[in-house]
Amino acid sequence: MALLKSCPTITDLYQFLTEEYGKSTDKDLLRYKVDGKYTGISYAKFKEETDNFGFGVSTLGLKREDKVAIIAENRPEWVYSDMGTLALGSVNVPLYPSLTSESVEYILNNSESKGVIVSNQFQLNKLLKIRDNCSHLKFIIIMNETDFEPSIKDLYSFKQIQEKGIEKKNESPNLLKENMKLVKEEDVCTIIYTSGTTGVPKGVVLTHKNIMSNVTSALETFPITKDDVFLSFLPLCHIFERMTGYYTAFASGGTVCYAESIEKVATNLIEVKPTIMTSVPRLFERIYSRIIKNVESQPEKKQKIFFSAINIGTEYAKAKKTGKIPLALRIKNKVASKLVFKKLVERTGGNVRFFVSGGAALSRDLGEFFEAVGIKIIEGYGLTESSPVISANRVDDYKFGSVGKPLPGVEVKIASDGEILAKGPNIMQGYYKNKKETEETIKDGWLHTGDIGVFDSDGFLMITDRKKHLFKTTAGKYIAPTHIENTFLASKYIDQFIVIGDRRMFLSALIVPDFEAVKEYADSNKIPYADEKDLVKNDTIYKLLEDDMVQFQKKLANYERVRKFVLLDRPFTIDSGEITPSMKIKRKIVEENYNDLIEMMYQGMNN
Repeated sequence: MALLKSCPTITDLYQFLTEEYGKSTDKDLLRYKVDGKYTGISYAKFKEETDNFGFGVSTLGLKREDKVAIIAENRPEWVYSDMGTLALGSVNVPLYPSLTSESVEYILNNSESKGVIVSNQFQLNKLLKIRDNCSHLKFIIIMNETDFEPSIKDLYSFKQIQEKGIEKKNESPNLLKENMKLVKEEDVCTIIYTSGTTGVPKGVVLTHKNIMSNVTSALETFPITKDDVFLSFLPLCHIFERMTGYYTAFASGGTVCYAESIEKVATNLIEVKPTIMTSVPRLFERIYSRIIKNVESQPEKKQKIFFSAINIGTEYAKAKKTGKIPLALRIKNKVASKLVFKKLVERTGGNVRFFVSGGAALSRDLGEFFEAVGIKIIEGYGLTESSPVISANRVDDYKFGSVGKPLPGVEVKIASDGEILAKGPNIMQGYYKNKKETEETIKDGWLHTGDIGVFDSDGFLMITDRKKHLFKTTAGKYIAPTHIENTFLASKYIDQFIVIGDRRMFLSALIVPDFEAVKEYADSNKIPYADEKDLVKNDTIYKLLEDDMVQFQKKLANYERVRKFVLLDRPFTIDSGEITPSMKIKRKIVEENYNDLIEMMYQGMNN
């Protein structure tokens, strides 16, 4: 913690890391894949690359308070761009690489971004389509040297900017230091656009203090040290990964390794052998589904051994919390670990101390399953508007099904209508150029999260649903759909699931199957099909899903049970406007797109 007391801004943290801490260690700050091998970047190299970029971009006229956007996947240049522009006192506007041209155009215009830093040809093409509509845009910088096209006006390669930086540094060696001295904790650090599940994107204005207060609280809350190795695969443009897997990781003195892609995470886990990784529940759901699928393909004897081991692991985890583990149980768990758990833990690299899960609700069953195996998942909760963490479970004080206790320095209370309210140094300044939304979201210093929740008797915060998502059936029952949807997402045959039922007699659902699992079932049962459309129309596949859902329905109250469903032949996507870049389903859009199918499920019913 001594490190952070002297670092009220991200630029202070950058200076400390590169000018003090970095000089006392020879370990890598970053690692990334080059020609199939993980290659290290030292603190000295990090400083050289970042400084050169910061000096270089200043020659394009970027200055204090100017906005500059970044559209790139996780890679060292993302960090050089971020730290280099912040050193000038500029404001970073990170964008999801998955955004459409139209969304990029809106954000660049709303933020008045002066420049854009893109990763590759694909992102450049997207930008070139709309650049004439962006009146504030003065320059574009492309990271991939091979994708640079000299004929394009005001386009520079990343290396060109760094070369300009070397020249500028020779002319004005104190430029960056002088600019960094001017950066104060109240200054705006970043504007992060959240598309939300309704309406146009809103720019969340976060200061250096907002983010650094959350970094400080995270290091107080979690046992993170300079010996930790992080695997980073969630997008850096999302505040969750940026604060936890980047700024907090850097502030701890740990090493950050970039995954090649989401698809390569399983391979990169084994290569990097991380000790900590931030993730979203979907990754754990997929890992769980693959484990169970593999187990079910084994002979009955092996299946019995596996499930018996899980029961032993569950008992052991419960006993461990009480501090009293019977000797017989200790021995049984050791055997289970050797026969079953060890292999599963090795798939995560074998060194993970804990995963941090955020972005969506982690099901209790999932948390307990991985705990039984010996993999600890710590769930937290927050919003972009709170930089982002509001509450979190602790490594030694956690409860599955909850999002833990408030972080140090963050106050949380429940409003009379059940809404979770938060206050603290991490709460945003407001929405950029949107006074009305700001006043509706922050009242008397309290952030109105839009989430419904309660504190249990032990002080753990439990989230029941989104305020906007609650709906009422014609029987007068209030429904919290997220809880129901998460229950069914544990099925190995389900990829996406949305509950329908507002002002209806009963609940129905739109389901996107996990086509990989469904095709495997169809192949092994000689069910003919040409494509996904054939599969979703097949009665046997429908019955497979229906029978599989029975086990999950048992966990729900009668009025929460899904009575009818339709199988869809394609997933909800960002391009179709049905999900946000952070993978949250836009219910209103989905219901409009599939209105005919929904009405079919209720035909002949008196609503």
